[in-house]
Order: sequence, then structure tokens, then C-alpha cells
Amino acid sequence: MYLHVQRLINEIEQDEPDPAAANALQEGLGGQFGEMRTMMQYLFQSINFRGPDAKPYRDLIQGIGTEEISHVELIGTTISRLLDGSPRYQGKKTDPVDAPGAGGAIPLNIALDHSNIHHYLVGAQGALPVDAAGNPWMGSYVYNSGNLVLDLLYNLMLESTGRLQKCRLYEMTDNKMARSTISYLIVRDQAHENAYARALETLGVNWNAALPIPKTNAESFPEVKRLIDMGLQSKQYSFDLDAQSEAGKIFQGMSPSKDGTKLNATEQAPDGAPLTISPERFEEFSPGADKDLQELIAATAAMEMADIDATFGRLG
Repeated sequence: MYLHVQRLINEIEQDEPDPAAANALQEGLGGQFGEMRTMMQYLFQSINFRGPDAKPYRDLIQGIGTEEISHVELIGTTISRLLDGSPRYQGKKTDPVDAPGAGGAIPLNIALDHSNIHHYLVGAQGALPVDAAGNPWMGSYVYNSGNLVLDLLYNLMLESTGRLQKCRLYEMTDNKMARSTISYLIVRDQAHENAYARALETLGVNWNAALPIPKTNAESFPEVKRLIDMGLQSKQYSFDLDAQSEAGKIFQGMSPSKDGTKLNATEQAPDGAPLTISPERFEEFSPGADKDLQELIAATAAMEMADIDATFGRLG
């Protein structure tokens, strides 16, 4: 089972909306080497895993795949916030349109030349399961050979390519919202590189000679350096409520990154950051729940709570 904690895995810094940055970030979400790809690839590999004696490897892949679900949530939320209105917006949340729409101006004219128009036509200023060119994410991206060494090698290549692309994304924008998420994902990609590299080493695979990781010098980015100084590149979480994960049997010892740190798999999950719901976008004709619908939701919730109380007794 998977349980959801209503917190983001990392805090998104505040900054002005930036539709161009949002469109670039779509590659990191729905591109061939994006977060949707890693999430689905690792989950399918763990679901299809065979061989009880190799459980530590299954647990390692599954733990990383579970973390990737939170990365999809993080980068998707970042894209949505980057699209939240026009950079010129100075109006109130209750305004029927953004300030640029005052006096007969077109409120969504920014969609025509600053971004992916589908973010406005289809997504109501939200993330989409596409790459930066608007191509839809495809299940054929997923690699699951059934051979442990091949899968681990491919996963290492996937994380390495993803980190390389995110370093390029970092250089494409100076928006603090975008960079806070990009930097976090760069460092966590390195942690996952370390995980798959160590797993290959335990199987006798000389991965460094066969698959050298591109040197990105990402530690030169101040946001990345802060996270590396915290050792985030050398941690792997289990996301396991029952403490049955054996991934720590693999994710231990000195880091394959050769940065002098030790691998640590003792934490269940990071603390995370508050998750807030974005305000309505009236110019997108997506105002949320109207009064009648809110009353229906409240009545339905009351009925469900009454059923729970009758079955289990009053809670709290």
C-alpha cells in the first residue's frame, strides 16, 4: 500500500510566476528522462521483481520509486505555481480577471508568446503530463528487462541523464521557485545515482569504467551546495511504515561519489514542507467549488463520518 502525507517533500521558494520556466520544467516532469519516467520505471521494476533472496535490491528500487512519486508532486506543483497568473499581476484574489485584463485588455495574452499555450488552453494554468515540446508522456519509456544488472545499469544511466538535464534547466532560469525545486532534484538524483552504483558494486559490476557519470559541477550552484553540505546526496529513505525494508544492506559504506561522505539509509522519510492549495483562477473559468457544491460536499462528509462513528465509535 502507499500512504500520502499531505506535505511536499521539499519547500518551494516564493517568486514571481514565470510561464517560460514552467514550460522548461515540463521536460523534468514528462520528458523521457523526467520524474514521471523514473517513478513508473522503478515501481514497475519493483512490482515485477523476482527472487526472494534478492529482496534488498527490490526494497532499494521500491523505496526510490516511492520517493519519485513525491518528486512528481513537487515538480508538478512548482509548474502550477510558476503559471499562477501573469508576472504583471497585482490584483486581488477576488478580482474577476488579473490586472492586465483591466480596461478591455486580454487577461491571458501571456499564453500566446511566453509559454506552452496548452498550459492555459488545456491545463487551466497547471502542469501537464508532457515534455517541454508538448509531446505526451509515454509508457514505452519504461525499461523493465527482468535482469537485475541490466535494470540497475539502466537506472543509473537514467538518473545520470536526469541530473545532467536538470543542471541545464537550472542555467535556463533565475526564478527562485524553479531553482529551489531543480536544485533539490539535482541532489536527490545524485543520491539515487549513489544507490544504483553501490548496488552494482555489490554485484561485482565495475560500473564506473563501463558507465562514467557526466561531471556536472552542480556543487557550483549555491542552492545545490547548501543541500550537499547537509549530506542530502548520501541519504536514501525507506518510505516503509513497517520497518521491513532491507535496502540499508546495500545503501551503506563510503559514497560512490567519492566525496568523503557515508551512505545513510536509516531515515524513513524527510520532514517535508507545508502543502497549500492554490487559489482559484477566475479568468480560466475554474473558480473551484460553488456554494451549492460546497454544501453537498459538507453533507456527504457528515454522512461518512456518521457511518464511521457507528462502525468504530466516535474518534477523537
